Amino acid sequence: MLFAKNKVLLTMGLFALTYADVKANAINRDTVLAPVETQNPNSTYKPAFKGQTRIGGVKTKTAYTATVINSNLKNPWGIHILPDGRFLITEKAGAMRILKANGDFDKQITGFPAVLFRGQGGMLDVTIDPAFASNRMVYWAYAEEATDGSLLAIAKAKLSADETKLENVQVIYRAKPAYKGNLQYGARIVFDKQGNLFISTGERSGADIRMKAQDLSAGIGKIIHITKAGKAVAGGPFAGKANALPEVYAYGFRNPDGLAWNSQTGELWEAEFGPRGGDEVNIIKAGKNYGWPVITYGIEYSGEKVGDGIQQKEGMVQPVYYWDPTISPGGITFYTGNIAEWKNNLMVGGLSGAHIARLVIKNNKVVGEERLLRDKNERWRALVTGKDGALYGITDSGKLYRIGKK
Repeated sequence: MLFAKNKVLLTMGLFALTYADVKANAINRDTVLAPVETQNPNSTYKPAFKGQTRIGGVKTKTAYTATVINSNLKNPWGIHILPDGRFLITEKAGAMRILKANGDFDKQITGFPAVLFRGQGGMLDVTIDPAFASNRMVYWAYAEEATDGSLLAIAKAKLSADETKLENVQVIYRAKPAYKGNLQYGARIVFDKQGNLFISTGERSGADIRMKAQDLSAGIGKIIHITKAGKAVAGGPFAGKANALPEVYAYGFRNPDGLAWNSQTGELWEAEFGPRGGDEVNIIKAGKNYGWPVITYGIEYSGEKVGDGIQQKEGMVQPVYYWDPTISPGGITFYTGNIAEWKNNLMVGGLSGAHIARLVIKNNKVVGEERLLRDKNERWRALVTGKDGALYGITDSGKLYRIGKK
């Protein structure tokens, strides 16, 4: 075996590798790149399986650019692509706008019920009916003030013909109980193939309420499954069970800000904040318990353990992937655009992490991770693939980015 540059390193029969070959192979193999996380974890907790955290790094080879196409948004939170390629965007203080495909302002929409803009509350996610082209129905999530605190509400309305106001507004769901706090509402909304809605709800953060995530009679800390009329979808996993809401689809979540379909497998994926560490990515299955606050890979902000400080328990689902320290995952999307090596990668908006986490998924396992656009130092609130095949992202600083091929 020789180690001189460009000499043969290993010869065995007809097999020969040069130094250049080994270097090229190392660059092209995801698993030989170091994990992207280099900071010490907050805890000494060990993963339940290999690759559950700090997977080997990957690096995008395709040349791409990140261009700001609008820098005048005000705390944008939700983004959805309209059938014609324009953007429907919510702003946390209680506004909704339509932007042209090039990022220019197009329409300001009015006609919303009162929004509680405080803490992590405000106007949150937005989506459109699968039959929007014919019925013009819009659905959105927002924080609503209640007599005994505040709660997450889901509303729907018809967008007027001139696209400037919402008509016949109806609140179709409220995630109860209300709570006197302004943190961790969730909340993403996605439609399933049957035209029903999945909604992620936060457990509202307080130590005196977080166990409601384990309570099937509460609508917080859950994945909720409802019809467009706001009723529980028939045949849910807890339908007919005593002291259980029939709309609960899965439970045991802390603050799930990410919800997206994997179009390859048809599975619903979720991402959520841990406390100090323990941010999670999960595949959502009917009736399953995802553990919070009984099991977690995070610790309290004080440095103390959460509950009994356990990470695994029978009957509770392990995350597909977790981060420690936290990246604070916001919106997520499976990329379906025209950068081939990103196809079907899970893109995760990092808030405190100030990057987009690109997760390469194979057989429902994370096999590679990359941190995109760290140099922008942005808090990435939500992500979506545009009609042109580019990735679009909104940031807490009020920008809309187009991320696509050079």
